Amino acid sequence: MEVDGEELKTFLKVWVLAISSLCYCYLIPTRISNGVPRLLSLLPVIIFFFILPLPLSTVHLAGPTIFYLVWLGNFKLLLFAFNRGPLASDPPLPFSIFISIALLPINPKHKNAVDDIHSSDPVPDSVSVNPSHKHTLLAFKALILAVIVGAYRYQDNLHRYVILGFYCCHVYLGVELVLAITAFFVRFFLGFKFEIEPQFNEPYLATSLQDFWGRRWNLMVTSILRPTVYDPIREISLPVLGKLWSRLPAIFATFVVSGLMHELIYFYLTRVPPTWEVTWFFMLHGVCTAVEVAVKKAVNGRFRLHRAVSGPLTVAFVAVTGVWLFLPQILRNGVDVKAINEYSILVNFLKST
Repeated sequence: MEVDGEELKTFLKVWVLAISSLCYCYLIPTRISNGVPRLLSLLPVIIFFFILPLPLSTVHLAGPTIFYLVWLGNFKLLLFAFNRGPLASDPPLPFSIFISIALLPINPKHKNAVDDIHSSDPVPDSVSVNPSHKHTLLAFKALILAVIVGAYRYQDNLHRYVILGFYCCHVYLGVELVLAITAFFVRFFLGFKFEIEPQFNEPYLATSLQDFWGRRWNLMVTSILRPTVYDPIREISLPVLGKLWSRLPAIFATFVVSGLMHELIYFYLTRVPPTWEVTWFFMLHGVCTAVEVAVKKAVNGRFRLHRAVSGPLTVAFVAVTGVWLFLPQILRNGVDVKAINEYSILVNFLKST
């Protein structure tokens, strides 16, 4: 479907309603004691956020809206109900910053950042990129994405596995660029009042699943799943299982919730009953990450694969299991074709202007 005038009007209406709902959240629930009373006052907005994206049909308008409102926004409101998370602040956040954090994939950067959901242990072989090169690297990624999108015109002449490789890169580059652009405009309109936590950290440099999911891939999700899922499950498990083993059910539960939220996003995009492949993808990675954490603790640094080996193995495992379980629901229901057509419409529009 083309991004026509009616779709854009619907998109704007959705976001005006979302902002209006957050005005209520800023003014009313903050005056109600935290816990169940505040949760009950926020519940209508949480339910409303599940409904708001339903009228949207284009991938590039619906996708970010679903992710921002249904997942990140609702999880932040759940934390806010119990006076936790990025919206809970003393003194209260300014209105514009409260709205931005609640509705968009940003968190203010703190000096003592919370460790990732999978471990507080350091990763000796972890590789990082010089912060001064981030903007150049982001521009290069945008160029790569443009090349991939252009290559789709010749997909009939390309091998199926080449196309699947393009899709894997497209998912990563598309999500990172959308989040980065969102963060830039938020900082611009707010006058660069605060530093924003990084949203990605070069996941292709990951040396383990623990490193990939906890420290590199979509860190907005990591930061929201820790206080909503990981910490409570670990706290419940700690008296029974002890410090080490309580981490394992917490890790697995975190991945299960992530899988279910992806399943919900897929439902919004396809409007067909779930087939649970994407949930199985995250459950598989949850089990593998939990096993990896346990093995690392057992060997206690006595054995470690060199990053030249562990890095390619990690990325290959994520890519292969992604093609096997993450992408099929998208491909089966034509979401990829729809997204490519929307890119073509945008390119033709830009050429004609």
